[in-house]
Amino acid sequence: MSIPAIELMTALRSGQSTSPRLTWYGPGSERVELSGRVLDNWVAKTSNLLQDELDAEPGTRLRLDLPAHWKSLILALAAWQLGMEIVFDDAEAELLATGDPGPGAAQGAFDAVLAVALPALAMRWPGELPTGVVDYAAEVRSHGDVFMPHVDPEASRRAVLGAAGTAHTHGELLDGFAAAQGEGVRLLVAAGDGLEPALARALGAWRSDGSVVLVHPAVVVTEKLLADERVNGS
Repeated sequence: MSIPAIELMTALRSGQSTSPRLTWYGPGSERVELSGRVLDNWVAKTSNLLQDELDAEPGTRLRLDLPAHWKSLILALAAWQLGMEIVFDDAEAELLATGDPGPGAAQGAFDAVLAVALPALAMRWPGELPTGVVDYAAEVRSHGDVFMPHVDPEASRRAVLGAAGTAHTHGELLDGFAAAQGEGVRLLVAAGDGLEPALARALGAWRSDGSVVLVHPAVVVTEKLLADERVNGS
């Protein structure tokens, strides 16, 4: 069964598949640019990791304990493509994706914990991980480039539970949760506003056949950056 997230990924990997869809500016002069095809590839690999290694399925809840970042956007898209539910803050969940996988993260509160190293060039988690914690950077590349769900997702299942308690189903993801944007927008998104707003704004841009420039709070948004990236929305 097709749900909006699957349809969105189909659209992003077709059409203008080589055009930028997600550009990240991070600290230390980081710049990561993902075309529609490359973005879809990352999302497919991540969906396969969630499904095959962490036993995720439609309805499984994933808590994103992460800042707004290109990897956290990929994790959300991958979860939605699988039919999972994204939650934030202290909401209950079966799975946790975190940038701080200390001993407390693995003490039985979750079925599985995913450690996400945020530096752009990180090939694995820097240092030792608690027993049972999965290293996202080290594991994701080994998974398949095409995602095929083991169980068909359902549009009536919940896709996101916001920090304020507002819930949206998969069927409502693009009409209710996504923030409306102009057609073909090149949207500047401030990572400092938080992950939930970044997801809503990015979904709106992609739904409108646009693209996203996501900027870390430590990066100064200059006129040159805006001109270089051809930003026309904020």
